[in-house]
Amino acid sequence: MNPPLKRVLFVCIGNSCRSQMAEAFARVYGSDVIAPASAGLAPARTIAPDTLKAMDEKGIDMHAHFPKSLEHLGRTEFDLVINMSGEPLPENLKCPTREWPVEDPVRMKYPSHCAVRDQIERFVMGLILELRREQVRPAAI
Repeated sequence: MNPPLKRVLFVCIGNSCRSQMAEAFARVYGSDVIAPASAGLAPARTIAPDTLKAMDEKGIDMHAHFPKSLEHLGRTEFDLVINMSGEPLPENLKCPTREWPVEDPVRMKYPSHCAVRDQIERFVMGLILELRREQVRPAAI
């Protein structure tokens, strides 16, 4: 029997760049260990065009994605929240939280936007590898 997937929520400000990219990378690379979601503290109206273009370059189509608020997720419970917003999270997120220091690329020139994308990809891959290692550890007797 496979262990349950870790429910991971990626949060940023607008859910237009950082958290969307993290969710997409987690979904594509870590579907064996992560059930990802993303949300923004103050959701934008659309995904940033440079985010769509940058992820297309990685072979990941995000054109059907849209920004969501924390309220949009309803009462979904998560095992881990990754906060990239640089802001405090609401008190009602009662689960372990990690802070990822990722600059908001929304107003950056395209090459810098891609550098942020690559940084997020490395962070997500690190998380996936960590979760895979946890799955193979023998249970305590």
